[in-house]
Amino acid sequence: MSDSLRTLSTPVVDFEDTDEEGPYTEETPLTAASRANNKGDWVTFKNRLKYYVPVFSWLPSYSFQTFWGDFVASLTVTTILLPSGLSYSVLAKLPAVHGLYSIVIPGIVYAFLGTSRQLVIGPEALVSMLVGSSIVQQQKYMEQNDPETAIIIAGLITFFVGILTLIIGIFRLGFIDSVLSRALLRGFISAVAIVIIIEQFLTMTMLTEQSIRDGVGHASSTVEKFVYIVTHFGDAHQLTTVVSFSSFIFLMIGGILKARYAKRYPWTQFVPEILLCAIIFTILCAIFQWNEDGVAILGNIQGGGFPSFQIPTPPSKTHVLDCFQTAVLISVVGFVESIVVTKTYGTKYNYSVSANRELVALGTANLICSFFQCFPAYGGMARSSINDRAGAKTQFAGLITCIFVLICLFFLLPLFYYLPKSVLAAIISFAALTLLHELPEDLHFMYKIRAWNDFALLFLTFFITIFVSIEYGTLIAVALSLVLVVKHTTYPRISILGRMGNTNKFKPIKDFPDSAEHVEGVLVVKISEPLYFANTGQLKDRLRRLEAFGDMSVHPSEEARLSPIENVIFDIETMEDLDASAAQILLEIVEAYHNRNVTVFFVKIRENQKKLFVRSGLWNKVGEEHFFGQISDALEYINSKTLGIGIA
Repeated sequence: MSDSLRTLSTPVVDFEDTDEEGPYTEETPLTAASRANNKGDWVTFKNRLKYYVPVFSWLPSYSFQTFWGDFVASLTVTTILLPSGLSYSVLAKLPAVHGLYSIVIPGIVYAFLGTSRQLVIGPEALVSMLVGSSIVQQQKYMEQNDPETAIIIAGLITFFVGILTLIIGIFRLGFIDSVLSRALLRGFISAVAIVIIIEQFLTMTMLTEQSIRDGVGHASSTVEKFVYIVTHFGDAHQLTTVVSFSSFIFLMIGGILKARYAKRYPWTQFVPEILLCAIIFTILCAIFQWNEDGVAILGNIQGGGFPSFQIPTPPSKTHVLDCFQTAVLISVVGFVESIVVTKTYGTKYNYSVSANRELVALGTANLICSFFQCFPAYGGMARSSINDRAGAKTQFAGLITCIFVLICLFFLLPLFYYLPKSVLAAIISFAALTLLHELPEDLHFMYKIRAWNDFALLFLTFFITIFVSIEYGTLIAVALSLVLVVKHTTYPRISILGRMGNTNKFKPIKDFPDSAEHVEGVLVVKISEPLYFANTGQLKDRLRRLEAFGDMSVHPSEEARLSPIENVIFDIETMEDLDASAAQILLEIVEAYHNRNVTVFFVKIRENQKKLFVRSGLWNKVGEEHFFGQISDALEYINSKTLGIGIA
């Protein structure tokens, strides 16, 4: 007999389980079941591990072909991130190297925990501006302007951003990306873009220090700064102004050419115009020694290498509150943009993404990087798009990008010695300009559908942010969004149904005004959503107005348009659930109708609703004979009762 056949014919024994009959026994059904359960538990563990730590889902099947695409994409993205990281550090009022730190640490963490294969996380113009604004305000109160304090404040903000984002993800609150009104968000982002550009114009003209001496400092409104630039443009440093606006025009032309020839020459999308701009003007500055003529340069960049560990200890309790307030908005705004990018590429390449897992990944990334002198980092649409077009297939592309930036931190920082600060300001202004790209399209769409309320909300947020401050604009954007959500949540969706001709079909009269007809003496009301404590407060008032006018658009001061009713039928088929507060309100409504000698009927009641109706007393109050399966059945009952009374 061959060895293979002998192996198959040999009884399976368990060397661990022994009994009194001997050291070895055949495997029992119970042991086999135990082994199967253990195997099932191991499979479940591996599946859970792949789900919550996505690196274990794509790394085992990683190939060289995939690596080549990720390598090319990461090299392309690095050319954009290097000058952008340096620029956003300046915008966040931090030493230049911290923008590069904020690329490396969050990027490494996200590569292991993130679900999006194309998302590139790092500093963003909007987030950097919010961090910088908070640092300026807090340093003003402290009367300190040293970099160490700014780094601690930025780290504290990042810590709170990480904690908030992580908690929101753990508690599965990923739906918050739908809470902020698009109109409010667009108004706020557009205003911040204008604020950034005008703020950078002070640097581009070298008027920052002079404006502070003249009383137009960081606390001044954007309008005051703009007026100051216009009225004092003659005091601008000429060479700095020429250099900065020349670099800005270079970037604008590069962007226009890329957009124009993108379809004809796809390779133009990978031309790093920002890096080219930084290299060209750094070389020119070194050759012509512009720094000796008064042009401010980066000089020796302090830091470099791998970022050191530092616990962001708050100077006082006041700073904790201020940092927390800034972190709340950064968490929401940063996550919204990141999840939009994540969902876009998840849909494009048909892979699963989870808003909650993204929150956990982004929260963990920011929480860890807060201990390494970073400021908040989130995903960006522009660089993620370039990452995708350059061939990125997995999260490993982001990890390679971090390695390239880390190499720069160790060896290449001296090359940026002659980079003019005004060129960095021009790069920031160019990035801020991209935040305005979607504004005309959104405005046109709102005008096309006559969304005047959205128009008003957009411009309200925009002008408050421009004329007052980013802080007030932030407060208005978040507060109004929450108010709008609460308003729509507390507004019960109910409608009057009418009979469609001589049929037994009933449709909303508002949607079918020409074919759906009122039933004489009967009000047929459809409740189109679950009822709970928040949306039942206005139910009584809405029923009263529908009974009188048949339409909520009619002003309550007008005369009643419908004849008095004798019966009311509630169609609750789509009312999937109701809580105790809603049951109590319905009980009060039924009692009020009974006091007016109006008979109440319910149709299409669900089994789970019936239990609560019985326990609350609604079932007995309405009467068991007043519950029907269809509206037509209730009407037949009403007609039979009316006919019986007429004959009597």
